[in-house]
Amino acid sequence: MKFKSTKIIATLGPASSSHQMIKEMYLNGMNVCRLNFSHGEYDIHKKNMQTIAAVNKEVNGNIAILADLQGPKLRVGMMESEDIVIENGKKIIFSTNECVGTAEKVFLTYQQFPRDVKAGEKILIDDGKLTVRVESTNGVDEVICVVEHGGPLKSRKGVNLPNTNVSLPSLTDKDRKDLAFILTQEVEWIALSFVRKKACITELRKLIEASGKHAKIIAKVEKPEAIENIDEIIESTDAVMVARGDLGVEVPYQDVPLLQKMIAKKCLQQSKPVIVATQMMESMIEGVTPSRAEVNDVANAVMDGADAVMLSGETSVGAHPGLVIQTMTNIVTKVENFDSGIYNHKLEPHRDPKRFVSDNICEAAVQMSKSVKAKAIITMTHSGYTAFKISSHRPNSNIYVFTNNRRILNMVSLIWGVRGFFYDDITSTSKTIKDIQSILEKEGILLKNDFFININSTPIEEKGMTNTIKLGQV
Repeated sequence: MKFKSTKIIATLGPASSSHQMIKEMYLNGMNVCRLNFSHGEYDIHKKNMQTIAAVNKEVNGNIAILADLQGPKLRVGMMESEDIVIENGKKIIFSTNECVGTAEKVFLTYQQFPRDVKAGEKILIDDGKLTVRVESTNGVDEVICVVEHGGPLKSRKGVNLPNTNVSLPSLTDKDRKDLAFILTQEVEWIALSFVRKKACITELRKLIEASGKHAKIIAKVEKPEAIENIDEIIESTDAVMVARGDLGVEVPYQDVPLLQKMIAKKCLQQSKPVIVATQMMESMIEGVTPSRAEVNDVANAVMDGADAVMLSGETSVGAHPGLVIQTMTNIVTKVENFDSGIYNHKLEPHRDPKRFVSDNICEAAVQMSKSVKAKAIITMTHSGYTAFKISSHRPNSNIYVFTNNRRILNMVSLIWGVRGFFYDDITSTSKTIKDIQSILEKEGILLKNDFFININSTPIEEKGMTNTIKLGQV
């Protein structure tokens, strides 16, 4: 039986942080827990990590942890009351000097705003519900704007600047502090918000490497500059998240579906996992069923080639976290069991001489699996590279990764179609293949007459590049 290949990421919060609920979500199809560092104290995040580890131990699972850095999220300050309304045609001042907000003047947390912004540029507030346009700036601490589309302006609402070249770094002072904490823990993935160019990724990677950790980086694409630099971002990161919330405000909303497809295609070509996120099942924050549009959205993300689909408020503060996961699993499974063109992609091997042999072995394994209808593609890995590579070809076979590197086991839980097993006996290639086959038979994964494909490096004890492929039958 083929297990669910598209992974599900659930954001933890007050509704989903208990041992019982994390276990329920895992059993219903969750693969990765997201810890949102825009909210919550460190002791809460640490407790959540400990709970995830306890659930993994109880169910013999490999739930991965994704720590999501807030990035330079711009917000207005506290308002005088929650009943303030800004009206069309009226002027409003944005000040970088902290003050209590009124309909005439509000505080903006972005200190460089008066220097970066130009007359005529648009400012969007509260996910685009409110729109104002810059009339003038004093270049120091105040910007005068005219309200184009007014409405209620509440405290701490987010601000987007789709036309402004923001000078803020992707890693803010808060992010650096949060990162220092994250790197004291065991975390498999770190998401960097509002990535604009390759240098953002490079800076984060240096900090991770300096700490001696091996966390993988997810670049969150939610700015127009990221779209302009998408090729260099994909090349430099380990995975990409199409963060459609801010992206859908920063770029024309009608562009978002096409950008999602474009990014997914480019990531598959580069063997980089891609996550589709935001508002996937939002009606289930309170309701017990998704809207039909949401069902189609999740299904289309799977057909676009997403490695994972992500839930935010649906699981962090929603009324039915376990049910949301089960519902999403039902949609994903239905699409994967239907011939929707998601399988057996033909990718050109990279011409890097160091990877040329192993890339061709991975491609041959996928083509062979299609020919013989193999139930499993099995690989031994120390770095996880072959897991990424085989997955990007999207075989219609389960991918089983065996490794003596324990940190790989949880990490691959985000990668499409991959399941990890710990194995550390590398006496010989023949013994390893025999042992792995025995493990999968005992797990009920391989049954009599099933074909399976094993790829590895020979001699296996040297832990070299993948250079061998073997077809077997139970």
